[in-house]
Amino acid sequence: MGFTDALADFSRHRNAYTLALSASMGSIFFGWDTGLMGGILTLTSFQRYFGIDKLSASAQANFNGNIVSVMQAGSIFGALSTSWASSRFGRKRSLIASGVIYTIGSLIQSVAGLGSSQAVALRVLYFSRVFAGIGVGMVSALAPSYISECMPRHIRGRCTGLVQFSDNIGMMLSFWVNYSASINIPYSDMQWRMPFMIQLVPGVLFILLMIPQPESPRWLVERGRYDEAARTLAYVVRTSVDDKAVLLTLDEIKADFIGKQRTSLVTQFRMMGESRQVALRCFIPSILTFFQQWTGTNAVNYFSPQIFAALGITGTASGLFATGIYGLVKVIAVGLTLAFAVESWGRKMCLFVGAVGQGLTMLWIGAFGAIHPQSTFIPASYVSIVAVYLYAVFYCIGWGPLPWVVASEVAPNHVRAATLTVAVSINWLFSFMISRLTPVMLEKITYGTFLLFGICCVIMAAWTYFFLPETKGYALEDIKYLFEKDVVVRSLEDAPGGRMFLGGKRATPVADMRGGADIQESSDSSQKGDEECIEVSNFQI
Repeated sequence: MGFTDALADFSRHRNAYTLALSASMGSIFFGWDTGLMGGILTLTSFQRYFGIDKLSASAQANFNGNIVSVMQAGSIFGALSTSWASSRFGRKRSLIASGVIYTIGSLIQSVAGLGSSQAVALRVLYFSRVFAGIGVGMVSALAPSYISECMPRHIRGRCTGLVQFSDNIGMMLSFWVNYSASINIPYSDMQWRMPFMIQLVPGVLFILLMIPQPESPRWLVERGRYDEAARTLAYVVRTSVDDKAVLLTLDEIKADFIGKQRTSLVTQFRMMGESRQVALRCFIPSILTFFQQWTGTNAVNYFSPQIFAALGITGTASGLFATGIYGLVKVIAVGLTLAFAVESWGRKMCLFVGAVGQGLTMLWIGAFGAIHPQSTFIPASYVSIVAVYLYAVFYCIGWGPLPWVVASEVAPNHVRAATLTVAVSINWLFSFMISRLTPVMLEKITYGTFLLFGICCVIMAAWTYFFLPETKGYALEDIKYLFEKDVVVRSLEDAPGGRMFLGGKRATPVADMRGGADIQESSDSSQKGDEECIEVSNFQI
């Protein structure tokens, strides 16, 4: 898709993009905190205020891991609560609640220590980060699900990927806020409080943007509120509730929920294993979010100033400036990926290319650290710094935005809340673990940290190549056919050069499987309506 076509598409589907941008604004929360805390830890004013400068190097590494990872601990609890909250109160109201929780936590962080002792200030800071983390965990589980449930199929990947784009926007802004604070605000408490205060802005903006948005049509169908669901479907594609595309999509959603309405959270967890196909679809989102953390991205995001220092960039301001450039590279890369690659290359190709590129750059950084353990700057240091930036590019091509896209597509409609809750909880659990261990690993095994992440990326590339079918272009209600049989065969068919492993063997086409399924009163009329919908409006969700 060219730039002109992209602008025309945005204008034609502006309601859908506005909804996606509003919901994905919540993802700025995590990106902002990720970049924020790593930079604040390097400020002398923060270290002295909380007495960190008096600790040994080992104790400082432990503190850095603790203060960063407690937010992830809160996020685990937030993610676990989303299945119940979103099923009972709806996606929209739960998203607004997550914004309120995050904003309150951010406010407490910005005033920690006022009128109290150093010990009390530190406890308040820990508490506020855990509390804000609950909101971050909720929005990370809810936003991808809400967006994917509302989007037309041909822009669903791009719109769901906006979650990661917003994450990177928040991260980039926080990097530059830290840099600005380090050079423009004199040594004082305000030097580290100001970045905490500014993170209130995205929280308030997210709440205001979400208030006018509609509820998820699939949640409304589950509740039997069909008229409201039709209005949401019509709103996102800017047509009337009587449009054939809207009516067809509504009928397919209703058919998918037959006999499964209003299932409780406990029932949803039981239903996740009701068949091999459903179990596989519920398992893949957790694999994706598990792998996303083992790319090593949060190790770079949180501790990039220390990493750049090890590569020879010395000084707090210089390290924060290099980190700011890193954030800018990620925003540009993920923006280009969402605009031009996710719907043209497909999900599988983006994940595969991203994993290969990340693996190679991480292995280079680790090898450079093994050969040149000193922090002095040599000509090869330029290559390693470029490798860090290339790592960011490859992450944004694949394992940044795409796990959330694929997870939200693959999760079965009737157990979507439970499936994504488990997946996001696993994501936060390993985010907590890696954030906690990274500063210790950088101190104890140094270059081995990057070699470990590089090997993990190679494993991800192999898994994507052999075991993940392409989901681009399928309605959410049709993705189940990808996992009914011949999953590995279908995955290799979709992989670059994969057919050479298959000989003459081929998977059953989804169109044939769909045509033989008795999910509507008349299979022939269903297919005819589907074709008409795509040819006339291409709006089916």
